[in-house]
Amino acid sequence: MRACRDALLIVFMAVAWGSTALAAETAGPSFSCATVEAGSIEQMVCTDAALSALDRKLAEVYGEATGKAANERPSVLKAEQRGWIKGRNDCWKAGDRRACVEEHYRLRIAELQAKYRLVPSIGPVRFACDGQAANELTTTFFETDPPTMIAERGDEVSLMVGQPAASGARYQGRNESFWEHQGEARVTWGYGVPEMTCRKAP
Repeated sequence: MRACRDALLIVFMAVAWGSTALAAETAGPSFSCATVEAGSIEQMVCTDAALSALDRKLAEVYGEATGKAANERPSVLKAEQRGWIKGRNDCWKAGDRRACVEEHYRLRIAELQAKYRLVPSIGPVRFACDGQAANELTTTFFETDPPTMIAERGDEVSLMVGQPAASGARYQGRNESFWEHQGEARVTWGYGVPEMTCRKAP
């Protein structure tokens, strides 16, 4: 009887240890923390549950994007991801390192979800700018966090991220901006160029 109890105890301890190890592995980031440098951004991610969760989410989204990019330009996607990792690691220069890292993760996840159409979207919605039907802006809005949109004008494409606004919907890209309210949008397309007034096309 005692031997049976001892055997059951050993089995229970083995299961408990395995569950603990699995939970620890699941709670960590997508990369190994065994060789990260002390004080590095990677170590911060390893020791922060919320950042680790964002890293796992990014790994999941990146995997989905890689599948979509298989017949497109997978090498470009990989190069962009390497550049993103470098940018994330440069957060050691920021005043608030954690906030910088979190923002980098959230923006990268949203960017990939929008670019590779991995989340629900609204659109395309077309706008005629400055009263000219030929001067058309085509927009698609994505249910990401933060919200994103992809705007197309001619052969140019801009991915923009939602910004706080007192009214309407406002998005900001690299050198482009879009602020829409009640069917009318004020759009800047390029650095230092005049603002356009765009209205939804019928």
